[in-house]
Amino acid sequence: MVGLVACGSVSSIKALWETRINKIKQEKEDQRSRTARGGATGRLGVGVWEDRAVLARLKQKLQTEDGRLILRLEHEDWKVLPGCLVQLSQVQEWQIHRTGLQKIPHFISSFQNLLVLDLSRNGVTEIPPQIGSLTRLRELLLSYNRVGFVPVELSGCESLERLELAMNRDLNQLPDQLMRLKNLHHLDLSMNDFTCVPDCVVSLPALEWLDMGGNQLEETHVMEKLHTLWLQRNRLERLPDGISRMTRLDTLVLSSNQLRDIPPLMEDMSNLRFVNFRDNPLTLDVTLPCRAVKHEDEEDDEEDDREMFGREFMLMYIRESRKRAYAMLNMHCVNR
Repeated sequence: MVGLVACGSVSSIKALWETRINKIKQEKEDQRSRTARGGATGRLGVGVWEDRAVLARLKQKLQTEDGRLILRLEHEDWKVLPGCLVQLSQVQEWQIHRTGLQKIPHFISSFQNLLVLDLSRNGVTEIPPQIGSLTRLRELLLSYNRVGFVPVELSGCESLERLELAMNRDLNQLPDQLMRLKNLHHLDLSMNDFTCVPDCVVSLPALEWLDMGGNQLEETHVMEKLHTLWLQRNRLERLPDGISRMTRLDTLVLSSNQLRDIPPLMEDMSNLRFVNFRDNPLTLDVTLPCRAVKHEDEEDDEEDDREMFGREFMLMYIRESRKRAYAMLNMHCVNR
């Protein structure tokens, strides 16, 4: 009987100690959990205060001009725009220049009131597909960046009127779907790497102003609705046969190409006020005659203007070309 009592006492004591040990372990585990939660709460608190500080800084950059709320950042370090910026989704215009910005944030889709997105002179490398949700956007200005690809989704910006992608260097193509931009009337693709005018550009129904200077173009197209066309510093050797159908053309810049001749039918382009053929290896050597009398209101650089705008030069070249063609024809008839 004594042995049974002793055995029972040992079992009771062992169970008691196991209970105490488990309780101590649980208390330690609870302490670690509270510490971890406290640390996370602390870090969360720091993050909240940082966001508030950044948001306050951004609010100081807000301006109102002509009834528009504008976010203006210039010559500051904003390589990445913070997520807290979505709290300013009522902004209608971004003017962010020379900040080193590397990407357009995906939360751009939250800015449904955005009318102008001007991120010129930064380091932006891509246009996110979310851009296509900005159906009220009128101007997208991304010149002097590093954009090498334009997404199909950009065609969703149905209100877009002005698109500038100059000086992105590696940009050499556009998606065909951009022809859906029925309101786009101003397009700047200068100083890139295009070897031909994209089909979507030729098909844009409202396009009036186009700059494709400083590319690698070897030919161009007839775009009858254009008012202004800049094609300087390309590799053009000839102009399209139907260029005279571009009757609305007011300004045509063709300097620094490889043109050998001027199409005679350009003589009938009565609306063409300014044209520039400077620095082309034209076949005929034509020099404008000096004016005998100089009016008092004429500037000293009038002769330079006459050459630069070149309409007078163009007409004289065409007349001289036609005269020489007739002379050669007559000589051929005489020899026969």
